[in-house]
Amino acid sequence: AATQIPNSKPEVIVSRQQWRRSSLPRSFIKLLTLKEAVVHHKRLFLSSYMEFLQLLALLFAILAINVDALRFHLHPNSRKCFKDEVHKEGFTAGEYEISEAPGQKIDLIVTDSKGHVLTSRENINGKGKLSFSVDDYDIYEICIVSKVPAGTRVEEKEIEVYLSLKRGIEAKQYDSLAEASKLKPLEVELRKLEDLSETIVNDFTYMRQREEEMRDTNESTNSRVLYFSVFSMCCLLGLATWQVLYLRRFFKAKKLIE
Repeated sequence: AATQIPNSKPEVIVSRQQWRRSSLPRSFIKLLTLKEAVVHHKRLFLSSYMEFLQLLALLFAILAINVDALRFHLHPNSRKCFKDEVHKEGFTAGEYEISEAPGQKIDLIVTDSKGHVLTSRENINGKGKLSFSVDDYDIYEICIVSKVPAGTRVEEKEIEVYLSLKRGIEAKQYDSLAEASKLKPLEVELRKLEDLSETIVNDFTYMRQREEEMRDTNESTNSRVLYFSVFSMCCLLGLATWQVLYLRRFFKAKKLIE
């Protein structure tokens, strides 16, 4: 005899959270879903806000820290100069490295816009350091000069020059400052943060001053253009009036009009 197998229904596994939600009213389930969405968006907002703060701090650090590095080649009996600006009471320090140049004399000269020598190095070779400071805003020029003494035969070989300049807090020697003042590592970091914040404030002040100068220049230019336009209009009106009177007098003299 055939044995009948009862219809077996598939076993449904329901999680505890689904069972709890299934036993709750729909309105309460919607409230829970809305609460979870609010919490999720709040977390996204906090993470985005933290990323924005990190990006802003990185931007301030980039604005405050100025480091320039150059690598170039120099021919014998030639010179190469570069210009850059330095802010008021600015301190600049740098390092240089020059490849071997047999038979050549390499000099390094830094001058300001008035031609005054800020610092100089003669007959340099290998690695070295330089530093200078200015009292007011100025544009300095740094030149690398290659000289070959008369009667000396050298190969037409270029020398490689590496020059790195640092300004602002990067140019300060905090290690020597910590040794001189006997500061702890935490105090040194606080001093760096203080100098960084001061540099940022000075940069924003300088930008505000430049904006005021540009606004004054723009206003003066606009006023000059306005006065010139009025003057040009008056000249044109005067010329047109004179031309009409002259033609009228000419036609009267020829008896073409009464």
